[in-house]
Amino acid sequence: MKRVELVTCRSAYGKELAELGATHPEIVVLDADISKSTCTYHFARVYPERAFNFGVAEQNMMAAAAGLAAVGKLPFVSTYAVFATMRACEQIRTFIAYPRMNVRIVATHGGVAVGWDGVTHQGTEDIGMMRTIPGMAVVAPADAVSTRAAIRGCVSYDGPMYIRLGRNPAPVIYGDEFSFVFGRAYKVADGTDLTIIGSGSQLPECIAARAALAEEGISARLLDMHTIKPLDEDAVVAAAEETGALVTSEDHNIHGGLGSAVAAVLARRCPAPMEAVALADTFGESGDPKLLLEKYGLSAAHIKAAALRALARKVG
Repeated sequence: MKRVELVTCRSAYGKELAELGATHPEIVVLDADISKSTCTYHFARVYPERAFNFGVAEQNMMAAAAGLAAVGKLPFVSTYAVFATMRACEQIRTFIAYPRMNVRIVATHGGVAVGWDGVTHQGTEDIGMMRTIPGMAVVAPADAVSTRAAIRGCVSYDGPMYIRLGRNPAPVIYGDEFSFVFGRAYKVADGTDLTIIGSGSQLPECIAARAALAEEGISARLLDMHTIKPLDEDAVVAAAEETGALVTSEDHNIHGGLGSAVAAVLARRCPAPMEAVALADTFGESGDPKLLLEKYGLSAAHIKAAALRALARKVG
C-alpha cells in the first residue's frame, strides 16, 4: 500500500515565502508573535531586516501592513484565522480593503479541525467575514502543492487577498500536473451523476466520499474550489447542467462560506438540487480532529450521505 505523504499547508507557505524573498525584494512579512506556528520564521531567518513581529497586536499589524503597501512593499501578514478576521476586522476593512492595498493576509488554523486548541482558536467564521468585504479575494488551498502555487500566484495579484490555511498535516493531493489559476476551479476528477465541490482541508474528505460513492456505482465529479471569491461561477453552472446535482463541503459555518456562494450562483443562474456540508451554525470544541469532523458532520461519510440526498432530489 502506497504511503500517503502528509505535509502542513502552513509549512509549505513559509518555505515558499522564503524562496520568493530572493526574487521579490518588495516582500515583507509581518507576524503577531506566533511565527513558528504560522511558519513565517522561514522567511525571518533569511531576511531578518524584512520581517516584523508586532506581538499580540493584530490591529496594529494590519494597519502597518497597509502603510507598507502604500509605499510599494508587498506585505504578507500572518496570524491565526480567528485573530486576523475578528480582532483586526476593522483595520482590514478600512485600511486595507477600502483603499485596495496590496496586502496578503495568510491566516492559519482555519476550521474546527484545528482540534485540541478549542473554539478560541478555531476560525469557523473567517471566510464569511472576508467574503463580505468589498474587493477582498478569498483563497483556500487544499494541500502543500496548491498552497505553494497560490502563494507564488498571489504575488502578481492587484488588490487585497485573504488566504486561509489549516493547522494539521494534510495529504499531498497534487503533483506536477497541478495548475493553480486564480478564480478558476480545478477539476480533480470528472463524473456524470453529481458534483462534489470542496475547498481547503475538506478536499481529502471529498476524495474519500467520491471513492465511497464509486463503490455503489455513482460517478461524482470533484471540483477543488480553491478560490472562493471571486467564485468560478461558470464551473458551478457547468456542473449543475452536466451532472444535475451538487454537494459543497467546507470546514466553516454553513452561513457565509463556500456553500452560500455556490447556492447564490445556482439560485441566479441554474437552479439544481444542492446539499451543503458545513458546521450547522454551531461552535466547535476541543478534541481529536477526526472525531470532530465526525461529530460535526464534516467527514467523508457525511459528504456521501449528502450526495445521496441530492441525488434523490435530482430531476431526470
